[in-house]
Amino acid sequence: IDMTDEMLAKARKNAETLGYSHVEYRKGLAEALPVEDASVDLVISNGVINLVPDKDSAYRELFRVLRPGGRAYIADVVIQKPLSQEDREDIDLWTG
Repeated sequence: IDMTDEMLAKARKNAETLGYSHVEYRKGLAEALPVEDASVDLVISNGVINLVPDKDSAYRELFRVLRPGGRAYIADVVIQKPLSQEDREDIDLWTG
C-alpha cells in the first residue's frame, strides 16, 4: 500500500522484473488502509509512521487489518530532541 502512483508503479515494475505474481498493490493511506478487517498475516512498515500526521489512526488501522496472531514489523526514524526549522526543511535529512 502506498499513497503515490509513482511508488506503486515502481513496486509493480520490480515485481514483474523479479517474476512475482503473488503480490498485490493498492493505493491508500496508513490512516485508512484499503484492506478488510483481520485479513493480513504480516504488516511491514519501513519509514512510514514518522511521516503520518495521525499516528494513532495509523496504528489502529495496522491492528485492525492484522489477523489474530498476525505480526507487524516497524522500522522508523526516532529523534530524541526537537528539530530546528532548517532541519525540518532539509530534504536530505528526510531521505538520508
